[in-house]
Formats: sequence, structure tokens, C-alpha cells
Amino acid sequence: MANIQIVETSLRDGNQCLWGALGVTTANTLTIAPAMERAGYRAIDFTTSTHMGVAVRYKQEDPWERIRAMADICRNTPLQFLSTGFRFIAWETASPEFMELAFRTLARNGIRRFALADPMNDAASNVEVARLVKRNGGEQVVGALVYTISPIHDDAHYAEAARIMAASPDIESLYIKDPGGLLTARRARTLIPAILAEIGDKPLELHNHCTIGLAEPACLEGAELGLAAVQCASGGAADGTSNPPIQRMIANLRSLGHTVDIDDEAVAEVAQYFTALAEAEGLPTGHPMAFDAAYLQHQLPGGMVGTMRRHLADHGVPHLEGAVIEEMGRVREELGWPIVMTPFAQMLQTQAVLNVTGKERYGVIPDEIIRYAIGRFGRPNVPIEGEVLDRIMANPRTKELDAEPGMAELSDLRRRIGPNLSDEEFLLRATMPANLVDAMQAAGPAEREYDPATVPVMNLLREVLKRTDVTQLTVEKAGFKLEVEA
Repeated sequence: MANIQIVETSLRDGNQCLWGALGVTTANTLTIAPAMERAGYRAIDFTTSTHMGVAVRYKQEDPWERIRAMADICRNTPLQFLSTGFRFIAWETASPEFMELAFRTLARNGIRRFALADPMNDAASNVEVARLVKRNGGEQVVGALVYTISPIHDDAHYAEAARIMAASPDIESLYIKDPGGLLTARRARTLIPAILAEIGDKPLELHNHCTIGLAEPACLEGAELGLAAVQCASGGAADGTSNPPIQRMIANLRSLGHTVDIDDEAVAEVAQYFTALAEAEGLPTGHPMAFDAAYLQHQLPGGMVGTMRRHLADHGVPHLEGAVIEEMGRVREELGWPIVMTPFAQMLQTQAVLNVTGKERYGVIPDEIIRYAIGRFGRPNVPIEGEVLDRIMANPRTKELDAEPGMAELSDLRRRIGPNLSDEEFLLRATMPANLVDAMQAAGPAEREYDPATVPVMNLLREVLKRTDVTQLTVEKAGFKLEVEA
């Protein structure tokens, strides 16, 4: 039996899957940080550049301030940044020099662990990015093997990718990243040994989702097969389309004879906090999901299924859902079996809807599909089907998009945006509209403390203060009474 470690995912992936990446503020984060530090996690899955952009756009909070403050508290637990190739906040492909600056600034502000997940599963690209991370101060790099189901994503595919990454001195460990929650315990019995055979003594972790109820059995089977760690969320941020619940996972691992060296009281405190946060803010909480065999065909994240249904209903064709799902599989095959994760999930769904509702297949081709075909998102796993590629290349828009300039060189950006800006501000202004960064700065420092128990009272007070017919207010509970008169 093994000692299994836990990577905590509530602040990044739980927040993203259940709350659209909008559920966490700096105050929410820092309030629970001391308990997260005490728990003894292997790492905290903390942020991505997308989440940093959300902090600026929707919360008017400085993401760099959030990272620094969290790192000041979590001295022993590494904070993890998830990177998806050569991009930072914007979807434009960035230059190596720009990414070096981003990694260097992240490391300087307190990010110690970098998870690299190439949307194409390009292991060589992950090795290149890992070299940049290490050269610029990153302490740990975890290479992702992004799991999906297709004729080309077999055990040999993952074993070869694992071999390439494990050979890099800049990658300390690897993890199976299963964004769709597709990995079954049965497949784990062949996949995990195939990967372990290629990576020597480098640890292997598993990150998966509970979307159709497969995640927990796969984690437990993986523990038996040699996993070093599983990645889980806490309380109200777990389950559903999120990651397995930490407390249940720990209990099951121990019941099977494994050891989990962790502070159970701190783990319970973290779980209770995220449940209380969700309840106070009216955020959805995860719950156990039933198995859905149809999901294995379209592999869409849960939120995107709802979006597809609304789109079809708005156009008066809800009966076409089955046809769209079937078409998604056909489009995915024609485009070389891209993994159904951001940004490809959105691209596949859009093209499938257009193919089903339009006059002819590929009669309308979105810009992002064209950019994919001309290599702006990396190298497809297999070539795009010839007839489809011909349609794309013959589209008048393709020539325009192919001539698009990429992100400017770092020196040009510096000169244009402001040579005297701090690296932190420069990176935000280089990738986001200036008015959003201005609004963030005008908002001032973020709040540092949050108590979910006070939220209902504060909401009540705000509603009362809006009224003009209230002249007296009394708030009373055991041992406390407050009277206010106009």
C-alpha cells in the first residue's frame, strides 16, 4: 500500500468548473489560506492566466497582489500555475521572450509549481516550455498528459508523450489531466502502467472530473497501480463537473489500506469554508453525477451542453440536439481528433451547430476553425481530412487570417505600452484592454478578509438602505442588539 498525496484544486479548477471562474475573490482566497497551508497538501492548484484576466475584468482586483499575498501565507505548500502552451491571458500565440517574462514574473511573485498542458498533447512543446520555466525561476514543472478518447489516443500515444517529457531534466513529475472525466478504472489498469514504465522514478499524478461518475473509481484504481498523488477539491467546490471531494477520497484511500499524511482538521475546515462560501454567495455546489454513455461520444464539458441547448432552443430547433452531437464526432475526426478542451471544445461545438443548421456542411467556417487549420493553435495530432482542408483553404477569410500579424515582439510592446511600467502592469496591459486595467487600479487594494456568515446580514442591510420608508431598524440576536434610527 502506498502513501498518496493530495493536490487541492478548489481555488482554480473547482472555481472554474462550478462557478465559471467567477466565484473567488482575493478576500475569499486569503481568508482560507492559513488552513490550506496547515493541511499539508502536495500543492495548491491556484491560478491560470485566464483566472488572472477574470480577476481584472470582473472583480477589479490585481491578480499579482492575490498571488503575492497567498504566497506569503503558503510558505510550505507550492502554489501551482496552469499554463496551456505559448499564451498568457490573451489567446494570441506569444513569443518565447514574452512567455519568459510571464514565467519570470509569476515565479518572482510566488508561483513555485507550473503545470504544462498543451491542448494538442504536444510533448515536445511541453519540454520547450519547461525549459523556459526553469530558466526563469520556476521551482517545479509538472507535464500534463491530456486524456481523451479517440482512435489515436491509445496507451502507446500517452506512453510516448510520457517518455519524451520524462527525459527532460526540467520536468520533475507528470500528471494525467482528464478534463472530461472520461478515464474509467478499467482503462486506468492499462494506461497507468504504460506511462509508469516510461517515466522511471518521476512521480505520476491524476487530475480528473466527476462529470459522469468515473473519477473516484479511477483515482482509487490508480492508487493501487502506483500514483503518487490525486488532485481533488473541497466541500462545495467539489463533485459535479469538478474534481473528486477530498474528504471522501481520503476516507476511501485509507479504507483500501493507503496512507494519506494530512491534517484532517485543516482539511475539514477548508471543506466547510467552501461549502459556506457557496451557500452565502448563491453559487452552485457539486453533487454526485450519474453515468451518461452519450457523453463519451460528444465529451463536452457540462456547462457547454447547457449552452448548446439554449442556442438550439433560441433558434427554434431544440430537436436537432442529437444531430449536433453526432456531427461533433464527425467534425472532430475530420479535424484530426483535437482534444475536447478549451479552446477546441467551443470550436467543435460551433462548427457542428453551423453544419447541422446551415445549408451545407462547412458552408460557414468560423475564424477559430481557420486559425486551427493554419496552425495557430499548434500541430494537429493527425492531418486534417483532405476535402475539409481544401474547403477551409479556399475560404476567402483564410488568406486574411493567415496574414494576421501575431503578438508583437517584446521590445516593440514595451516601447508602445510603456517602457517604465513594472513587469506586472506591463503583462496585464499587453494582454487586456487598457480601460479594464485602469478600472482595476482605480478600485485600489482588494479586501483581505471574508466571513460567509456575515453575507446574509450585509445583503439584508443593503436592501433596507435602498428603501425610503424605513425610519428605524433593529438587529437582534443572543447577546447582541443594534438599533438604528433615521
